[in-house]
Amino acid sequence: MPRYKFVLYRPIQFLPVLFGISVVTFVLVRLIPGDPARVLLGARATPTAIANIRRQYGLDEPMWLQYFYFVKNLLNGEMGKSILYKIDVLKLITTRIEPTLVLVLASVALSVLIAVPMAALAARNHGRFADHAVRVVSTAGIGFPPFWLGLMLIILFSVNLGLLPVSGYGETLGDKIAHLVLPSLTVALSLSTVLTRSLRAAMVEGLRSDVAVAARARGMPERVVFWRHVVPNSMVPTINLLAINIGWLIGGTVVVESVFAIPGIGQLLVRAIFSRDYMVVQGVAMILACATVLINLIADILTVAADPRVKL
Repeated sequence: MPRYKFVLYRPIQFLPVLFGISVVTFVLVRLIPGDPARVLLGARATPTAIANIRRQYGLDEPMWLQYFYFVKNLLNGEMGKSILYKIDVLKLITTRIEPTLVLVLASVALSVLIAVPMAALAARNHGRFADHAVRVVSTAGIGFPPFWLGLMLIILFSVNLGLLPVSGYGETLGDKIAHLVLPSLTVALSLSTVLTRSLRAAMVEGLRSDVAVAARARGMPERVVFWRHVVPNSMVPTINLLAINIGWLIGGTVVVESVFAIPGIGQLLVRAIFSRDYMVVQGVAMILACATVLINLIADILTVAADPRVKL
């Protein structure tokens, strides 16, 4: 189909982005103070032992040669071997990706479930008390950082009420769902404030559009006009906004995983940074970059599918 031809060449356009991310990540990781070999062996390590570790992981090679090996491994579907965990980085990331993936999907679903009713309430009562209340709450919510929201939810639902677990991930399906309620709600509350403002503005504009006026002229009830014509057209900018905020969403999950001690990619990344595990940091950064690029491509496809007027 001609409207979807961009799917063929868009991945090629993303290659320079991924290359730039690989270079920046590689350089920034090596600018972190400290020696991975010394961190691994401890303060009493001998110079000979440190030199052996550096030679084992190729840390004694020139930086340009280390980057060459890094890119070569990526092209071969490998990401090197973790200095701290002593296993392949790709295998390590695979064992940690489930909690992060579930957390992101649950957070997006919850944020949409929160944002759509709030935006609909505000748009259908434009200029009234409900509209002003939603705008005040959404504006104030933008200023609350995810880690603060997470701590407040822990105090309320775990410490005071004792309804949900404080941290961890659980073993069974029920335990995993219970452990992910608070982290998902934390990220969803932060994301829903942005979505609510965007959706409200789109819905208010949609209520004044020619499509809505024509539907009313045909005798359709206001409720049908709103949910059948206004809401679907308002979701298109929301899809793009979600794609734009995916970087913030991934960053939010990293913080939330640390607050709730969830064994996901975010916690793995934080520990790798503190332990100077270059291979893991580079691998996680590339996985997150590829995920961001893929999500933006999916958002473009959904935008074209939802609005026939859009051509990319």
